[in-house]
Amino acid sequence: MALSISIEDARKLIISRQFPDKCRSVGEVVGLIGYVQIDTISIVERAHHHVLWSRLKNYSHHMLDRSLQDERSIFEYWSHAAAFLPVSHYRFTLPRKEIYSKKYRQWMSANRKLVRHIIDRIRAEGPLSSRDFEGKREGGAGWWNHKPAKQALEVLFHAGELMVESRRGFAKYYDLPEKVLPESASTAFPDKKEYLKHIITTAVISNGVATDKQILYLRREPAGEFASAMNELIESGDIVNVAIGKDRILHRASHETLNATHRSTSRKVRILSPFDNLIIQRDRLLKLFGYSYSLECYVPHHKRRFGYYCLPVLKGNEFIGMIDCKAHRDKKEFEVISEYPSGMMLKEFREAVNDELKALAGFAGCNKVVRTKSGRK
Repeated sequence: MALSISIEDARKLIISRQFPDKCRSVGEVVGLIGYVQIDTISIVERAHHHVLWSRLKNYSHHMLDRSLQDERSIFEYWSHAAAFLPVSHYRFTLPRKEIYSKKYRQWMSANRKLVRHIIDRIRAEGPLSSRDFEGKREGGAGWWNHKPAKQALEVLFHAGELMVESRRGFAKYYDLPEKVLPESASTAFPDKKEYLKHIITTAVISNGVATDKQILYLRREPAGEFASAMNELIESGDIVNVAIGKDRILHRASHETLNATHRSTSRKVRILSPFDNLIIQRDRLLKLFGYSYSLECYVPHHKRRFGYYCLPVLKGNEFIGMIDCKAHRDKKEFEVISEYPSGMMLKEFREAVNDELKALAGFAGCNKVVRTKSGRK
């Protein structure tokens, strides 16, 4: 049996989970939405800062640094991509680290002098970045010159031998796990069923509702073991089957979330990062919100339909268009290159997004919004 809900109610449920209105810290946000993806593109603002700003209007960059370095409420590792995760999830990263360690065991053995050198230096000197290993050993090319050292740091990071202690600018500073992890963090290795239940519950609680395919986004897990873990969660009442819309597509939801009285009724406008948790799964976005979106910065210029870095615009529970924009921090100008309203006239769209656009410009270090006259509309 599955509980039937409408597409509209599903959207409200999703938005209420993805944009919690009572969070006051980065740690709370990351804990509720499950992860925040890290990305290097800064044409507007780096993805992790933009995602957090969309949920914490008092957000500033130092809040992320404080959560990572001082509060230790989050840590950096891998979700479906590089991400900040709640520290309570640390133990569930151990299976991936074990796999990675086995995969690169031969490489680490062949490069054991380099690995030992890096570990010894970090133990003695504290957090170091790849640039701290630049240069060549006197008398010839050393095995700790920049390129192999950087590779070794990444291997050690993914294998769990090192953690990212902080980011300075965008450079990662690595340290030993025992110096980074808070005492409260569990390091108990989860068995397979524990791990799968964690994946399932995290996905449905942070997303509101999710299909099995969406829960396993970019993960490869044995179908039988996944089904067994899911069935146990359903039998215990932690997970509820939900059929959405006229097509009654089967989704999973948490019992707690479905019983929550709050559903998003806000008409607030949000200009989102292309890497926002809400839109990262494009198929889910299309099926549940009827919104087709693609990021074209990786597409050759002549094949782009909309622009290099178009930002989706959400109003309440509906997407109302896109804005292609760029922050010119040297001139403190926020350029709106093109605007693409959906379901409304351009004038109405501009009135709807104006305040949020100014706020985003300010967050990106600009004090003036400039619309390119030749921009497509």
